[in-house]
Amino acid sequence: MNSPDHELPVPRADAVVAAAARWVMRQDRGLSPSEQDEFLQWLAASPRHAEALARQRGAWDAFDRLAGLQSSMQAVPDPDLLAPSANPPPRVGLVRFGWAALSLAVPAIVALVLWPGGSPSAPLPRAVPPVARAVPSIAAIEERTLDDGSVVRLNRGAAVIVEFSATERRVRLERGEAAFAVAKDPGRPFVVVAAGVAVRAVGTAFNVRRADRAVEVIITEGRVAVAGGASVGAVAVPELVAGHRAWVPVAATGGAPAVGLLSADELARRLAWHPRLLSFSDESLASILNEFNRHNSVVLRAESAALGELRLTARFRSDNVDGFLRLLASDFGVQPVPGEHGDIVLRLVR
Repeated sequence: MNSPDHELPVPRADAVVAAAARWVMRQDRGLSPSEQDEFLQWLAASPRHAEALARQRGAWDAFDRLAGLQSSMQAVPDPDLLAPSANPPPRVGLVRFGWAALSLAVPAIVALVLWPGGSPSAPLPRAVPPVARAVPSIAAIEERTLDDGSVVRLNRGAAVIVEFSATERRVRLERGEAAFAVAKDPGRPFVVVAAGVAVRAVGTAFNVRRADRAVEVIITEGRVAVAGGASVGAVAVPELVAGHRAWVPVAATGGAPAVGLLSADELARRLAWHPRLLSFSDESLASILNEFNRHNSVVLRAESAALGELRLTARFRSDNVDGFLRLLASDFGVQPVPGEHGDIVLRLVR
């Protein structure tokens, strides 16, 4: 009996094509920092990998353009799309994945992590050479799923200790900043403790930052109760709902807690460190750096105005500083060097 399409063995000679198709599909939904590193290593292993990747990307782009024809009754056939290709891609990329891959490919908007131009005719990416480390390695933003299904996202350098019991789910924020998406469990409240300030929730989402003299709590969903702090006996902290921020001093001379409603812009600014997928189409490097810097404590800047005008099509996670620097170095000859004020300067070296 014949095996289903997705179980067909891939000939060894075509394994590169199948791997390239998988990378295109992963890039469509966004690569994690570890996946970006794995992708760069795969790309550097052989010149055939870059060629296979470009062909698979062109195939998925063609499917996307076909899907676009369904959106209008006035759509007409695309002569370029229907014209025979001088170098048709091998069939193994589709055979390996069968109809499951085809159904995913049709609506896909395929883009490389960082691709100059963004069209199928763009130059093939070169094999990635080793990049000299001119700047120290940057701590990653870490995400953990706890035993109860709650998710904790730790900003760079943050540390927590999880202490779950049969009656309570307690997490101690030892340093830094963390975001919590709490799984609902009315029988076991979820409590985050930071410098004596306790944030209590059942099922909600909030951000806690431990500063030198105070603890900041921002609610993004649901409601929480805040207790503790140096002057909580003098002024009670009201229950907080989505969009509110509490600033609770932990020093005796810090004053009373302050509670206020944040505007949408202020809320986005304070939570900009939360990782997200950033996408740009034919944008200047200067514009990309401005957006990238909004989401990271490390500051990147172009050494010259001319370099800032470099046009890129880019898609990458906002927290993957190392991967972004590697891509700039390998694809565009832009190397990072330490700046005078703790920033990272991007310099064109070729």
